[in-house]
Amino acid sequence: MSRTQVQPVKARPQDLPVKADLARLRVAYRKDSRLAYLGHLDLIATIERCVRRAGLPFSIGNGFARRMRIQFSSALPVGASSACEYFDLRLDESVDPDEALGALRGATPRALEPFRATYVPGRLPALEAWLDRASWEIELVGCGATAAELLDAVELVRGRGTLTYLRGEKEKRVDVTSTLVSLAVEEEEGGLHVNLETRSSNAGALRPQVLLSAALGEIGCELPAATRIRRCAQRHEEDGRLVEPFGPFGKTGETSVS
Repeated sequence: MSRTQVQPVKARPQDLPVKADLARLRVAYRKDSRLAYLGHLDLIATIERCVRRAGLPFSIGNGFARRMRIQFSSALPVGASSACEYFDLRLDESVDPDEALGALRGATPRALEPFRATYVPGRLPALEAWLDRASWEIELVGCGATAAELLDAVELVRGRGTLTYLRGEKEKRVDVTSTLVSLAVEEEEGGLHVNLETRSSNAGALRPQVLLSAALGEIGCELPAATRIRRCAQRHEEDGRLVEPFGPFGKTGETSVS
């Protein structure tokens, strides 16, 4: 029995709005408590449900899958918390950003609660690629190394250039020379406090626990089970300056849009 193919929308494809011309709402939110252990795919599904519950006029893609037009900043390591996660939501019509934020807050679990929303230029690059600098705070509780030993060990790892590690069953490589921007270590009661600045690119990103595991291995120690990792800031590096996620923005250039 034949079935008639039905178009998802009545408008012709050439008459549909260009994605870059749709309202682009950027939302900042935290990831805390037990939801720090929520995987990235589960996080995406959760946020999408929250957007639907909030009743925002989100745009749907024109492709076969007909998905919500929403994009996220880079995935956090499972177990890491964050004070600075972001998503960009395309809307079919503009909504007052304060009203949108209020609706989202009422529809979102407290551990993922959004705290800022505003419109950004539609033709900015995709969030995941654009936010290429990250600041981290790590607490190594019960670490058997001193601050000086850890700093020296990190320099040994950096000196080799490339760090090879296993992610699941796959072997991964990351260029430590280009992805490690800075590291500071302080001794505190019960362990070490680490401030880490990293850079990401199409070639990969440096995960804090990967770097610290490799460095501690150089001095015969292991990453403590009680390690706490928190992403504190995400920014864009451009012409020697750091651009905040909400701007002010410079020229968008010829970079492909999200």
